[in-house]
Formats: sequence, structure tokens, C-alpha cells
Amino acid sequence: MSDQLANPAPQLHTVETVQERLKVGRSTVFDLIASGDLRSVKIGRRRLVSESALNAFIARIDQASA
Repeated sequence: MSDQLANPAPQLHTVETVQERLKVGRSTVFDLIASGDLRSVKIGRRRLVSESALNAFIARIDQASA
């Protein structure tokens, strides 16, 4: 159990979770994905964003605003 806490598995987030994290609407998330600003994967009919892709996007916009 402690190994799982030390090395958590990579997470994939739904569009809805990304919306909540970024405080934006659904269409904005899909626009970011379509433009290539936010990396995602498609599994079946679902579009998912990895934790690392979300963190990279946030870091880029943070650097751009500095």
C-alpha cells in the first residue's frame, strides 16, 4: 500500500474534470485540445487529458503571464 502512495499511477482526466481544474467551459477545453495547446488521448469515445499534459499547459500559461 505504501508503494502506491509513493508512486501514484498516472491519471487521466475527463473533459469535465479539466473544466473544473481550469475554471473554463467545455467548448474552451475542446478548443485547447483542437489547437494543440492541451494534449489529450482518445480512448473509445472518450477524450482524456493526462495529469502531466494538464500540468504542462498550466506551466506554459503561467510562464506566458510572467
